[in-house]
Amino acid sequence: MAAMTKQKVVICGAGIGGLAAALACGRVGWQVDVLERAEQFSHIGAGIQLGPNVTRILQSWGLGKALADVAAFPERLQVRDALTGRELGSLRLGDQAIQRYGVPYATIHRGDAHQVLLDAVRQRPEIVLHQGDAVTGYGQSPDAVHVNTASGGRREGDALVGADGVWSALREWLLQDGKPTPTGHLAYRALVAQKDLPEALRSQHVTAWLGPNMHMVHYPVQSGTYLNVVAIVHEPAGHAWDMTDWDHAAQAEVLRAHLRHACRPIQDLIHAIEHWRLWVLHGRVPMRSAAEHAQGRVALLGDAAHPMFPYLAQGAGMAIEDAATLGACLKATGQTVPQQLESFAHMRWQRNARVQARSARNGKIFHSQGLTALGRNMAMRVLGERLLDVPWLYGGQVPNQS
Repeated sequence: MAAMTKQKVVICGAGIGGLAAALACGRVGWQVDVLERAEQFSHIGAGIQLGPNVTRILQSWGLGKALADVAAFPERLQVRDALTGRELGSLRLGDQAIQRYGVPYATIHRGDAHQVLLDAVRQRPEIVLHQGDAVTGYGQSPDAVHVNTASGGRREGDALVGADGVWSALREWLLQDGKPTPTGHLAYRALVAQKDLPEALRSQHVTAWLGPNMHMVHYPVQSGTYLNVVAIVHEPAGHAWDMTDWDHAAQAEVLRAHLRHACRPIQDLIHAIEHWRLWVLHGRVPMRSAAEHAQGRVALLGDAAHPMFPYLAQGAGMAIEDAATLGACLKATGQTVPQQLESFAHMRWQRNARVQARSARNGKIFHSQGLTALGRNMAMRVLGERLLDVPWLYGGQVPNQS
């Protein structure tokens, strides 16, 4: 008797979300084609935070050791006033995070996180990665879905997943709901070797500095040997940017002018770093229905479905949660593929919408001034860990794939 043909999913995009989706789908027995328009991966120097909700998934995929080899595991999150330098509140991480949630809180270079997933994908024969060929269109029927590529190729499958980022072409074709909108915020990013910083500026903690119309966060990556620094400021009116390119050259003196009123530790740090990159932040309103996640045989995942503001540090996290849920739903028996994707959409959209809304709210709180900032500071001093911990987020569970 001939073996049953495995179902195939075509994934557009091989970033963190796309590779996580490929791994999740491959683990439950699907054939996977991953299409990536870039001929080579370029790992821009930026860090990401992975809360326990994310490290839990990576460990369940057998990636705990690979993560431990390259990530940092801070012992503490501290929040400080950007004007006075005073500590406003703190949250114990490290062993305390493991006690609370069973898994650690990690900080990692984006390129290292991508490589961990890429190495895992390349070990699975059912996953094929195609680079250097952009998707130019798609079509679906009741029985199948296909994509066309710039090289003139055509790839068919049973399901199609758009993991092609905030400027997702697949979203534009599927939902026709316009482009992401600028937030008015600019993120200056730098990665610096800890050994190149004065000892007083080195840190193994996550530190967030909150101030009027700005905030800055820094934390260790690459096993603690580098410090990732991000300063977010409000964009000057009238400046023109290439909105589709998230990475721009930045001038250190412009950032220093933005933060000229900040406290001495911030001044010392930004003057110790010469090379910065610039990220123009864009977003969308929080998800409003499951239809924004999947329609028919097509699903959207990660930033393609729900761009996250960086004020809750969950952009990569929600993409990985999406991927794990997608894999679990595609494993379900007794359902058609559209039904499986509909289940995925209903399981994910409200949580993603909540994280989007909370991230946007955090941005307003972080950048507040006057009486609002005084209230924020008082609340953090009084409530401390009760305000900074996020059990509904970090304790989140996704369906079991095993």
